[in-house]
Amino acid sequence: MGPAAGLLLLTVVSVCPDASAERRLEYVTVLFRHGDRSPVKAFPTDPHQESDWPQGFGQLSQEGMKQHYNLGQFLRNRYQGFLNQSYERHEISVRSTDYDRTLMSAEANLAGLYPPAGQQVFKPDLMWQPIPVHTVPQSEERLLSFPLADCPRYKQLMNETEHTEDFINMTNTYQDIIELVRNKTGLNKTNVETVWSVYDTLFCESRHNMSAPEWVTPDVMEKLRVLKDFGFQAMFGVHGQQEKSRLQGGLLLGEIVKNLSQMAVPGPEQRLKMMMLSAHDTTVAALQASLNVFNGRQPPYASCQIFELYRDDNGSVSVSLFYRNDSKAEAFPLQLPGCCLNCPLDDFVRITKLSISEDRDKECQVPSEGRDKEVIISLAVSGCLLLFLIALLLGVICWHKEPISNRGYQHVVNQEVGDES
Repeated sequence: MGPAAGLLLLTVVSVCPDASAERRLEYVTVLFRHGDRSPVKAFPTDPHQESDWPQGFGQLSQEGMKQHYNLGQFLRNRYQGFLNQSYERHEISVRSTDYDRTLMSAEANLAGLYPPAGQQVFKPDLMWQPIPVHTVPQSEERLLSFPLADCPRYKQLMNETEHTEDFINMTNTYQDIIELVRNKTGLNKTNVETVWSVYDTLFCESRHNMSAPEWVTPDVMEKLRVLKDFGFQAMFGVHGQQEKSRLQGGLLLGEIVKNLSQMAVPGPEQRLKMMMLSAHDTTVAALQASLNVFNGRQPPYASCQIFELYRDDNGSVSVSLFYRNDSKAEAFPLQLPGCCLNCPLDDFVRITKLSISEDRDKECQVPSEGRDKEVIISLAVSGCLLLFLIALLLGVICWHKEPISNRGYQHVVNQEVGDES
């Protein structure tokens, strides 16, 4: 073994926890996307409008309810022995965005996670119990809904993204599909970033056995899917990924890292074991992009990003990431770039710090065009005034330096000549 290889091995050993050490689960954060839903909207020529959906647009379907009930059962099995068998209010905190579909997804999930037993059964023929889900008004949501529209610098980055080679190539490659969508849907404006909504509507309808328009062939749907996935990549990557993360998903990542760090310090009153977050595909994508583990594809219904905090028998603390993007499969591990699968907490904090802003409001600021013009005008006026003052001052100086004879034609006797005579 050469010295370089030995150094590498030493580095790995010093950074990565001992795989043979006993690890004890201390705390879990789960973020998931809501389940199957109706379309958020329909395009003008769509034969299926809001009245065709039982609860209207953007609502959780019965299939979506089943998906989250199953995810709740998955979490129950995964954390058997860690979470109390019956609901214990101090063990879990649940937060959702203020949308019907995310609130209902959380409730369906909790029904699978905590079926009532014993004293918690309040109606013998109902295997369900109410569990609180917290939210804030959507206008105040800054933790679970991305991309946030309150950041001028992010808008500037998106404008720059649209002028990148990747974005221009994608537009040129799929220009025929973009124009087809414009011609067939009745939409006035279609581009790489907006055609995803058409795909989403058609996708929802196909999942619910609704007939598609004749122009929607399998080839068209596949091309729309590619454009839709690229739209997700452009929102949080393609150009300026880390800065976009600091302005968007880093807000949520920062909160998660703060909670992990707090839970890593044992305390006699520490009883919280799980933080559950119910949100959207863009939330999952934004968070994964800030971790640099986003696979570039839209997170599917009921997909779940998991953070697990472990303590080794030697006292060291580490974080493990898992992602479940298939309702019929187990969660698979994700590796944070630059760290091990079981990433020491100190390294996890250090690596993720690059994607977390300490002053997002300040980083979001960019000089406005109006302000730039005001500054230029002010500088121009100040410059002209300064030049005028300088010219006036020079004029006064020159006036004082002119020969006296030129002012009044007075004869002055030379004193030296007079003394000699």
